[in-house]
Amino acid sequence: MGRVVVISTGGTIASRWQGSGFAADAHGQEVMATAAVPEGVTVEVVDLFSVNSPRLTTAHQLTLLRTVHEVLADPGVDGIVVTHGTDTLEESAFLVDLHHDDPRPVVFTGAQLPLDAADGDGPDNLHDALLTAATTRGLGVLVAFDGKLHSARGTVKTQTLAADAFGDPSGARIGNIGFGRVSVLRHPRRPAALALPGLPDNLPRVDMVMHHCDADPVLLEAALNAGAQGIVLVATGAGNATPEIVEAVASATSRGVLVALTTRVQAGPITEIYTHGGAVDLVAAGAVPTGTLRAGQARIAVLTALLAATDPREREGVLRHALGEAMSADADPSAELVPA
Repeated sequence: MGRVVVISTGGTIASRWQGSGFAADAHGQEVMATAAVPEGVTVEVVDLFSVNSPRLTTAHQLTLLRTVHEVLADPGVDGIVVTHGTDTLEESAFLVDLHHDDPRPVVFTGAQLPLDAADGDGPDNLHDALLTAATTRGLGVLVAFDGKLHSARGTVKTQTLAADAFGDPSGARIGNIGFGRVSVLRHPRRPAALALPGLPDNLPRVDMVMHHCDADPVLLEAALNAGAQGIVLVATGAGNATPEIVEAVASATSRGVLVALTTRVQAGPITEIYTHGGAVDLVAAGAVPTGTLRAGQARIAVLTALLAATDPREREGVLRHALGEAMSADADPSAELVPA
């Protein structure tokens, strides 16, 4: 069916017992040896790094992004699979998706159980990702997990331990994988791909601050004092905080800091309903609402904007593009039905 390149980055799928807990230490060939390869698929492995995904840095993610583009420069490659730790998979997949302009798929997968587990989920997930990479086109960057196929945009880790670990709480999945085939149910809606970012010597700092009862601007101001060029405000409800937080946001945006507004609620869009510190005031203060994107992917969108431009207005424009604001407002931002 095709030639697939597997980029190995570590995570639970590559983890073994270390005496007190599990950690990634297996190479990509060892991970590949656990999985059945779909008939007709040939596999090549790129060992990029092997780390637990909470340890990933922006530098790791940009290296992965550039490696994906280097692999796809070979027209003989039919697709890519990225094996990745589940803790930050949603962030890396979204970063790659924002810069992916190729009909050939990039499919992220991983595992909830370690490499040597007798009942591990990694082998089946890897098989399904290989099948998806070899047989689908035009779907962007995908997440294959537990027999389900998800678009990178909007997909987050929804379970800490369960095998069915990923989904988009605000939208439907892209398809199902089983019985030797991929059944595509919906096509993702994606903005035009962004150009590959440069690799500055000093990568921009982007911090997250969560609102809660009794919250004040101290943590937001601490992030700014630490040099943050971008802030993701994780608000309550449909994107609400307090007048004090609004003042801090206005101060930050007046200094050219990019502020994105998301919510700690699992599903649903940011909506300008409330004042007295609510989303109405936060947006007026310069915060950019992130729609249904949650904190991790909102941070990636801010990071991408900071890497793409230096002018504050241009950065905000890139952020709004990354958030998909140009896509139809009356359509599901993550997917559309496949024509019958």
